[in-house]
Amino acid sequence: MKKLIVLLLISLSINAFSQNKGKALLNEVSSKVKGYENISIDFKYTLENISENIKQETKGDVVMQSDQYRLNILGVTRLFDGKTLYSISTEDEEVTISSEIDDENDAITPSKMLSFYEDGYTYVLDIEQNINGRKIQYVKLVPIDSNSEIKNILLGIDSQTKHIYNLIQVGKNGTKTTLTVNSFKTNTPLSKSLFTFDANKYKDFYINKLD
Repeated sequence: MKKLIVLLLISLSINAFSQNKGKALLNEVSSKVKGYENISIDFKYTLENISENIKQETKGDVVMQSDQYRLNILGVTRLFDGKTLYSISTEDEEVTISSEIDDENDAITPSKMLSFYEDGYTYVLDIEQNINGRKIQYVKLVPIDSNSEIKNILLGIDSQTKHIYNLIQVGKNGTKTTLTVNSFKTNTPLSKSLFTFDANKYKDFYINKLD
């Protein structure tokens, strides 16, 4: 019985240590990110669902400053000025206007991508991998909300730069989405109108306003 108690205490100690290390690492990432005036990222996005025989890959880019962002992916520009989200499809000649909260629900949006883990998750250190000469330390996050559509998330962090290398999200429906950062630039000169929606450019577009 004593041996069982000792083993249990050791197991709990290791788990607590792993959680503390994971929290410390995420705090470093968060602190570094918040020190930048703006961040520009080029990335690869992959969506997979083996049971549905689905695999899609695409590239995109995003510029973030405070709560604002400009995201280009799948032929759509998503512009968030801090209050309103504009989804602009040149191919469909349509602009959808909504609030980011209403539009995204449980999704990890660009404005949350580098800080979403600060609330609502338990986390523990996972594996460390050597990827192209870079040491990537993974932290596993599990939503506290049992109703979340997310099963878990693996957040890969470059041990040297403390920048996010990739994010692997597994849904309860079996869908896995992976976002891999190809380039990460900070504090670059930005146009003052980068996050401003100019209605004059889309006079001939169909405007779809969501309540």
